[in-house]
Amino acid sequence: MAIAQIEHLIRYVTNADGETTDVLVPIELWQQLMNTIYSAPVSGLAWIDEQEPKA
Repeated sequence: MAIAQIEHLIRYVTNADGETTDVLVPIELWQQLMNTIYSAPVSGLAWIDEQEPKA
């Protein structure tokens, strides 16, 4: 799943001053991220680079 496809799923939590303090990620997306991190071989590229379209 490309970054552009998941940006709308992530929500930000702000405090009373309007400062972003936390991020909410849907559990299914979180599980996908964790599976990717723990199962992917180390290639030297950042995760974001590996997930972008090849074209």
